[in-house]
Formats: sequence, C-alpha cells, structure tokens
Amino acid sequence: MKYIGKKIITLIMTLFLVSVAAFLAFQIIPGDVVASILGTEATPEREEALREELGLNDPPAVRYFRWISGVLQGDFGVSYRYSKNMNEMTPVAELIGDKLPVTLWLAALSLVLIVLVSIPLGVFWVRSGSRVLDAVLGVVTQAAMAVPSFFLGILVTFVFGILFHLFAPGGYVDYRKNFWGFLGYLIFPALSIAIPKIAMTARFLRNSMLTELGADYVRTAYGKGCTRRRVMYGHVLRNAMMPVITFLGMIIAEIVAGSIVVEQVFGLPGIGRLLISSISARDFPVVEILILYITFVVIFVYFVVDILYRVVDPRIS
Repeated sequence: MKYIGKKIITLIMTLFLVSVAAFLAFQIIPGDVVASILGTEATPEREEALREELGLNDPPAVRYFRWISGVLQGDFGVSYRYSKNMNEMTPVAELIGDKLPVTLWLAALSLVLIVLVSIPLGVFWVRSGSRVLDAVLGVVTQAAMAVPSFFLGILVTFVFGILFHLFAPGGYVDYRKNFWGFLGYLIFPALSIAIPKIAMTARFLRNSMLTELGADYVRTAYGKGCTRRRVMYGHVLRNAMMPVITFLGMIIAEIVAGSIVVEQVFGLPGIGRLLISSISARDFPVVEILILYITFVVIFVYFVVDILYRVVDPRIS
C-alpha cells in the first residue's frame, strides 16, 4: 500500500506541474483568442467587453487558480471555437465527452488486435526453428514497422474499402445512432494502428524469449525433466513478458491518448482530431484539458504497468 500511495502522490504532483506549464505556455503563445471569436472587424469596445467577460484581463495567477479550481470541481470551462455565440457557450466537458468514446473504442479494438496477434506470433516465431520462416517474418515485420501511419491508413482504405468494399471510406457511423455499425467501421482504422504495433511487439517478444532461452534456469528445467512446452510457457514466456509489458504500456498510452494521423485519414471525430483543430483555432480551454488528459493517461498506464510487474514477478520491490 505504501508503494501505491507513493505512486498516487507522484501522479498528482505531475498533473499539477503539467497544468501549470500548459497554462503558462498558452499565455505566451502568439494569437488573440478574442479576435478569433469576434473576427477582425470587431470594435475595440466589443473586444474589451469580451476580455472582461472571459476574465482575460485578470492576472495570470488569478486565472490559473480560477481554472484549476474549476477543473477540480468538474468544470473544465467553455470552448471558444465550438460555441455558437457568447450566449450559447459549449462546455469543454461536453465536447470531450462526445469525442472520447470514439478514441477509447478505437484504442480498445487496436489493443485487442495487437495482443491477440503479436503474442502468439512471437511465440510461434521462436518455436518454429525454421531459418526460412525466421527470414520471412523478419522482412515482413520490418516492412510493417517502416510504413508510415498515414500511408498505411491509405492502403487499408484502398484495399478493404475500394477493392473489397468492406466499408465505405469516410462513411463514419455515429456510435449513438448505430453502435454495431460504429464498431464495424472502427475495425479498419484499428487495423491501421495495430499492424506496425503487432510487428514491433512480436519482434520484441521474440528477442526477449531468445535471450531467456539461453539462461541457466532453462538448462536446469530441462535437467529436471520438464517438457519443452512446460519450459517455454511456464518459464521462458513468463520471464520474457516482463519487458514486453512495459512496451505494451507505451503502446496503450499512445493509442488511448489519441491516434491523430489515423483519425484524420478515416475522418474519425476523436480526441486526436479535436486536439489538432483546437490548437489551430487557439481554443486554449480545450487544449489545456486535453494536455491534462494525455498526461493522466500516460502516468496511469505506467502506474498499472508497475503494478503488473509486481504481480508477474513478486521479487520486484
């Protein structure tokens, strides 16, 4: 419990420091929020009135504590870009709540594909013992890792969308209207995310298992009469998964934080796409919350990885 308590304190302190850094950064970035809301033809009087209404004339420290106290109470502020007018401001929480399910479901499908394919592939790669298969898998995984995400997304769209007509390119289905149609459409962007990650994870697991196979405990296990299957799955795979867990943690943090390129290619209204559009529009309330979200995801995933380390190997303290 002491270990978990320290990790939670570290998480809170990191989020606090990131919130301060993000807030201060947007105070010095060029761009006028008021001008982006009212346009270039607004009168100086209207601009000054809006600054006062938004609290932009207050000192930075006052604005930060007002913002962070609102965040702690679940009030993330309002969006400048997505609000219709000053009388109908769109809450940031509502905006992110609308986009977040898309990114989370995309991440979940991608992770399922990565785990279900990469781990059996890595084990099979080691167990095969075939030089020809080793060379073929080496070339295929290297090629999959080298293909850029945007080009892979275009390839998936061309092959599965245009050639085989398995989905309609750009035909995003809203999860609130047709959930199963939504998941069916997400399979293909998830595939674009998963392919290079599958190649990376399989190679990583294969190299880790080959290292473990040369360890002394493997020879000892064989000497005690253990079968190859028991040695492979009961000892080698378990120990080889230790570094793979960390690698999978990195992958999870990356895809849950928002797959910007894939969301753009497939026209998905997720967190990554929202972040890019908000940065372009100087919609700082949205960007600041998304930065905190990404920070939290990364820290929390590594927190879970640390706990899994202790579960897999109790020797770790």
